[in-house]
Amino acid sequence: MLTNPAPRFCQQCGSAKVELRIPHGDDRERHFCPDCGHIHYLNPKLVVGTIPIHGKQVLLCKRAIEPRYGMWTLPAGFMEEGETLEEGAARETLEEANARVTIEQMYVTLSLPEISQVYVLFRAKLNDLDFGPGTESLEVKLFDEADLPWDQLAFRTIDRALKLYFADRKTGTFPTHVGELRRPK
Repeated sequence: MLTNPAPRFCQQCGSAKVELRIPHGDDRERHFCPDCGHIHYLNPKLVVGTIPIHGKQVLLCKRAIEPRYGMWTLPAGFMEEGETLEEGAARETLEEANARVTIEQMYVTLSLPEISQVYVLFRAKLNDLDFGPGTESLEVKLFDEADLPWDQLAFRTIDRALKLYFADRKTGTFPTHVGELRRPK
């Protein structure tokens, strides 16, 4: 089930109802305007965020919005136009946790093909301990690995990223991880 809504009418010329067809030179159906020939591409959305670290602790946010209201997550959200991956990750961290970070490394990239999202999470150092809930968070808290609320994490992406981080921390090496999460069958 893909989540990007298909346009009903051409957003380029505004006069024609969009049709599904395979454009010349393409290999899949696209939303196509029969009047002006404009192709409406529907592409995955980028979710950017951080794994904010202070010593041996990780900063998590308790969600004040749906989906997964009241569950814990890393500060992350949809990338905005006109910003870099790093700028978006730092902005989301500031918005959700009122936390200022120094981006250290692109750390985890996870594709979620069924919902047309790609998560890009950065390891980041908290610049200070002056943080608190933003408008999308009920609570913001630093956690040691042993105290993490594993059974209350909002998303599989967050669970995967945190497990990778704590495993890598044990070895002292932090490679970039690229993978995918598919819905269990």
